[in-house]
Amino acid sequence: MILAVCHQSDYASLPPSQVVPLLMDDHGWYIASESSFYRVLSEHNENHRRGARHSGRVGPPRRHEATRPNQVWCWDVTYLKSTVRGRFFYLYFMLDVYSRKIVGAEVFDAENAVNSETVLRKALLREGCVNNPPVVHSDNGSAMKGGTLPATFETLGVTPSYSRPRVSNDNAYIESLFGTTKQRPEYPPEGFESLDLARDWVSMFIRWYNNEHRHSAIRYVTPAHRHEGKDVDILASRKMTLLKAKEKNPGRWSTGIRNCEPVGAVWLNPLPEEQTVKEQCMAH
Repeated sequence: MILAVCHQSDYASLPPSQVVPLLMDDHGWYIASESSFYRVLSEHNENHRRGARHSGRVGPPRRHEATRPNQVWCWDVTYLKSTVRGRFFYLYFMLDVYSRKIVGAEVFDAENAVNSETVLRKALLREGCVNNPPVVHSDNGSAMKGGTLPATFETLGVTPSYSRPRVSNDNAYIESLFGTTKQRPEYPPEGFESLDLARDWVSMFIRWYNNEHRHSAIRYVTPAHRHEGKDVDILASRKMTLLKAKEKNPGRWSTGIRNCEPVGAVWLNPLPEEQTVKEQCMAH
């Protein structure tokens, strides 16, 4: 049964950590735990790739608590290869820390403060928070703090926040998102043929990430569900599915059911005692 499910087109490219909650949410099915899925797949030489984690801390970072959507955002830019040697496209992502939803994204043929301002303004308008702007955290690159951006932040009422110099993991959420982007099976390793094709691919990725991807840091609900406050009902329904499964086959359960309580507040750059939460955010 496990293999049959994993071989279906909807689940063929997903690890058990995604398949198990998807089955509960889509069909109300609980077939087996993730560990059972992994064991069966391993027995048939169908292992799944696992992501890497970043490590290391230097001094006290900027910390921000998010208790609702559109309260704390983080953003950065990464390059996308083109099929022309020496030419690159530049992907800007803006992520909501509370929900992990991508709230802003653009692909340009240059990295500069003018393009950064475009991303920021569009995200504020799209999310309807022009009158109640968030804290926006970034690294110290010129594209994120140069040019007229300081004046733009002040005009828009946005509170800027910056990583410590030469510390890459002060913006870990966005760096992890870039890693997820480039590890997708559909990502073209040879590069994109044009700016339009790069933009089309990123749009497709965002639809998947926000609306289909069950994120481990938010109890395997989608970022869109969390952003819209639907995670409470989804997790409550999932809990009932698990309780019914346990009642039907109690011998299969050596402990209680998985945690189905919604995730509470989220910290950008948590304190050491909150490190477990930070490590969860790095998993996908």
